Amino acid sequence: MLVPALSATMTLGPREVRHLNVLRVQVGDTLRVFDGHGHEALAVVTVLDDTRAELELGGALAGVPETPYPLTLAAALLKGDKLAEVVRAATELGVARVQLLITARADVREIGAQKLQRLSRIAAEAAKQSRRAVVPVVVAPTPLHALTWEGHLYVAQPGAVNRIVDALDWTAPVTVLTGPEGGLTDAEVTALTTRGAQAVTLGPRILRAETAPVALLGAIAALGR
Repeated sequence: MLVPALSATMTLGPREVRHLNVLRVQVGDTLRVFDGHGHEALAVVTVLDDTRAELELGGALAGVPETPYPLTLAAALLKGDKLAEVVRAATELGVARVQLLITARADVREIGAQKLQRLSRIAAEAAKQSRRAVVPVVVAPTPLHALTWEGHLYVAQPGAVNRIVDALDWTAPVTVLTGPEGGLTDAEVTALTTRGAQAVTLGPRILRAETAPVALLGAIAALGR
């Protein structure tokens, strides 16, 4: 259960109460709670009615290990509801941040505040479902040329020579970048590599724009870091 902060007594509102009712939680039951920033603990339900629940904090829990440094997914805006599935999978696969991008070939050029909030809710739900104590931050779109990053940036690009499993360096934060349905332009890739990014291949096949982030992050997760 996601809570705003771990404190001696925690109060949950109607939205969380509905979730507890679906799970058939009762007064006296013990829950796992987390704050979205990597801290989690046990808590006992002391009050539960139609509008609120109160929890009493118990012992701290050792969370699932995160990556050695924060992992960011920089993903181009996609049509329809494809971004929702990308954010959901990225959360399960360990990202700490999702940076949305405006790229040359993207069919979508902007995203509304409501959709951005929905993506943040999806990240929170995915963290709960995967029993992860960290909820990734979903950041409003920025033009690709304005993207900044810390540490290493790996760009998924068909035809690249290096594989992510060979290039990955965990001595600093890591960002992985995937393009839109039409892919990144050669000029965009060149501009990024000139700034220090590395192009990496995802294999011999051309992947859909919503599949590429999952494949890239899955390869990193499979390394067990």
